[in-house]
Amino acid sequence: MGAIDRGAVTPNPRIIGAGIGAVLVALLMGAGIRSARSAPQASSRGTPEPTTTTRTGSFVLDCRAQGHAISPLIYGVGGAGGSPWTTGATARRWGGNPTSRYNWQLNTWNLTKDWFFRNAGDSKSSYELFLDENRQYGVKTALTVPMLGWVAKDATSYSFPVSAFGPQQATGWDVPDSGNGIGRDGKPIAPGPPTRTSVPSSPEIIEQWVRQIREKEHGRTRSVDAYILDNEPMLWNSTHRDVHPAATTYDELLEKTIAYATAVRRADPEATIAGPAEWGWLAYHYSAKDVEAGVGLRPDRRLHGDEPLIPWYLRNIREYEQKTGNRILDVLDVHFYPMAQGMGTGTGGQTDAASAALRIRSTRSLWDPSYIDESWIHEPMRVLPLLREWIARNHPGLGLSIGEWNFGAESHMSGGLAAAEALGRFGTEGLTSAYYWTSPAERSPAFWAFRAFRNFDGIGGHFLDWSVPVKSNVMLASLFGSREVDRRHVVAVLLNFAALSSISARVGLEGCGVATARAFTYEGGEAGFRKLDVSSSGQELQTVVPPYSITVIDLTADQPQPG
Repeated sequence: MGAIDRGAVTPNPRIIGAGIGAVLVALLMGAGIRSARSAPQASSRGTPEPTTTTRTGSFVLDCRAQGHAISPLIYGVGGAGGSPWTTGATARRWGGNPTSRYNWQLNTWNLTKDWFFRNAGDSKSSYELFLDENRQYGVKTALTVPMLGWVAKDATSYSFPVSAFGPQQATGWDVPDSGNGIGRDGKPIAPGPPTRTSVPSSPEIIEQWVRQIREKEHGRTRSVDAYILDNEPMLWNSTHRDVHPAATTYDELLEKTIAYATAVRRADPEATIAGPAEWGWLAYHYSAKDVEAGVGLRPDRRLHGDEPLIPWYLRNIREYEQKTGNRILDVLDVHFYPMAQGMGTGTGGQTDAASAALRIRSTRSLWDPSYIDESWIHEPMRVLPLLREWIARNHPGLGLSIGEWNFGAESHMSGGLAAAEALGRFGTEGLTSAYYWTSPAERSPAFWAFRAFRNFDGIGGHFLDWSVPVKSNVMLASLFGSREVDRRHVVAVLLNFAALSSISARVGLEGCGVATARAFTYEGGEAGFRKLDVSSSGQELQTVVPPYSITVIDLTADQPQPG
């Protein structure tokens, strides 16, 4: 298998802050932009309205079961676009391709292969403003620190000037001399020296940065909740091939992780450090060198006992920690995107009926061992259980974060339902944190998916802090439950994935002690949640949820319930 270019599968621009500018954001994401009104519309004149049906569905919320704590950091977002403050997001990540080359001393970065390998800088996108904004809105910060070894030397240089390298397939419309590094013959142009755009960046320079962040806090709460070690190192030879043309290996990843994590730890002994921020399925199992050669050959993996990359990485970090007494890693961080054709990211992605159904099904690759991923992967992935097993065997006690995720079509109801399903699964699977790429468009279905968990009633109603196990065998539906520690308050989110079928839902309440019940439902569009009729007998509640909908059920008892 040849080198994987994920961007060709799921357009995924990398922007570090909202201040880069709306025009550039639109250009970078333009291939996937769709109207915010792309949700299903009324049928055209002369075409009969689709017939909807109602099916019955039985669910059980078991409030007597132990459950587990739900981390508030699973409702994180990225740093650019959307409305992070109104979604109810709990954390914001400074990340993406440009952060691998972020020069904190000059506030400059490189836009990588996403935008002609050009350097950039914007006073409205400094890390200090990012930290200040998050503190102002009470949002936690995950900060990506570079460990690639090169950072942007200014805000204007670019790696493949036409004047030096000749005609290229594409050039920047505003800077015609900036080429994309691909010759007219379709072959990559060999890069010049990294110093054309960049200057060296060492662990000691990153240590200075972290130390400065800590010193500026002056006794205030922490500015950075977690430091992430770079971004997708197994794609450096693609995204940053102008300064790192060699494919990243097992050994390089381990060596740089140890060096840069040690620097962060020296500057901030209480830091939470996450890595390796790998891009997806292939990078869980193989190095970039393996992918470049073909995973059938996998020369780098064979050199390391033919062990998949992530478990090898975790085991070797643990062995280093045990040998030296120095803590290197606190959280395993990887990225997840659906690889099936047409899924897209953000507002991009196909929204025909088949693609919409596939988008929702593809969420099962996060957790379902019986689901065969419907992409070139074509095997069960069960990503979250697999990662937890690797942690348990190789570095017990580590947290788990999905540092980037997105199912595309966020302005279509299928994108909203996929986002809601993912958020629910992150809670049931016990993740430490998760960060949507980037932040859902204002009042889009994905926006309201976040609101289902973070502010469903407009006055702060939200999913609670302790999981409630659920029993159900209802097809095309999911129910997620949460409660307060004393079991006096329960909030559940019910998803109906059927586009033309309502659910007459009966929800059993085992040990939940309900005195009052209310429900809110969202069916698409910009208006958000509306109230939904619900009845409760104390042992069971009943409601009818619309097709293709996100419904929140809010239950309160008169007094605390026994555990």
